[in-house]
Amino acid sequence: MTLDTAAVKADFPLLNNLINDRPIIYLDSGATSQKPQQVLDALNHYYEHLNANVHRGAYYLAAAATDATENARLRVANFINAPADREIIFTKNATEAINLVSYTWGRANLNAGDVVLISSLEHHANIVPWQQLAAEKGCEVRWIPLTDDGQLDLTDLDRMLEGVKMVAISAASNVLGTLPPVRLLADAAHAVGALCLVDASQWVPHRPTDVAEFDCDFLVFTGHKMCGPTGIGVLWGRAELLEAMPPFLGGGEMILNVTQEGFTANEIPWKFEAGTPPIAEMIGLGAAVDYLENLGMENIVAHETQLTGYALRTLGDRFGEDLIIHGPQDLTIRGGVLSLCYKDVHPHDLSQVLDERGVCVRAGHHCAKPLMRLLGVGATARASLYLYNDESDVDALADALEAAGQFFAF
Repeated sequence: MTLDTAAVKADFPLLNNLINDRPIIYLDSGATSQKPQQVLDALNHYYEHLNANVHRGAYYLAAAATDATENARLRVANFINAPADREIIFTKNATEAINLVSYTWGRANLNAGDVVLISSLEHHANIVPWQQLAAEKGCEVRWIPLTDDGQLDLTDLDRMLEGVKMVAISAASNVLGTLPPVRLLADAAHAVGALCLVDASQWVPHRPTDVAEFDCDFLVFTGHKMCGPTGIGVLWGRAELLEAMPPFLGGGEMILNVTQEGFTANEIPWKFEAGTPPIAEMIGLGAAVDYLENLGMENIVAHETQLTGYALRTLGDRFGEDLIIHGPQDLTIRGGVLSLCYKDVHPHDLSQVLDERGVCVRAGHHCAKPLMRLLGVGATARASLYLYNDESDVDALADALEAAGQFFAF
């Protein structure tokens, strides 16, 4: 089965709008995805029919809201094949989820001389928390280098793993589209007694996710990149690890009891969900999971793979050496993220001209400054494809790039 892109696009109200009297060509789903009507309806339904706090009241609205949020937790758990829904911790985004692990597990388990191994592909969210921890605890952040085509260079992996207690790795690069060998790295981490955290923010929206196949110990992702609301993220962790970790934030809901002498922490997942949670966003994320499952994740993979191939061929044939597309060319090891450098046009200028034609791309360092330095650029223009894009969007991108080239020609 293939996606009916026209029908899919019709589900997204924002894409029916115009920019400068032109249709919106939205190519920035790597930053945030658009939201289908089904998710918007779920958010509105909560506020119109269920609005009450959760886990606090016995009256109908409170019980119904609690049931809705816990049902969303169960759907998310099933979506990533988690062994139990209590292993799903709701956070406000993937960044908070990584910080939760670094501040709780990291502070409790890492000491001077220990090593956290990350890759040169990482988003700042999977760099800075470990650097903060290293500065506090005296441990080391070590980097996996890259090959010339943007893959991980694992030729010296055995040496890199010496002293490692945590391997923290992206499942898909938000800059190059690279899909690292997560299972290989998880197995290698476990072989030396280390844990593995996977930043799946750019994976979960696009591909089937199975924490058992990854065999990782923690996995994080965010709702707003997978057709869900902003302000909601997920940490999955093995139950035995979560139970041993101290709480992250203190306050309501994360306690079983409080006395003047101290407190007793709640069970997981609530131990890590202090205060009133993002109730509507949890419900909205559950609706996003339903939407993706109804389309079929395998269908989404097939669609995006075909479209990425079309984009690489179309842009390569049309612009040749004037356009650099960073990252692997092999569709089996990359996703639909295209980081572009066009002639000598600055990415910010390029994006501005594209915006005038209704084409939305992101320009900047994409929260990956160490990777930008390795690429030898300060920034790129990034077009990221998703389930509501089709070949006409790629053609519009190519036309807009050509117009930009003409505009900046001297």
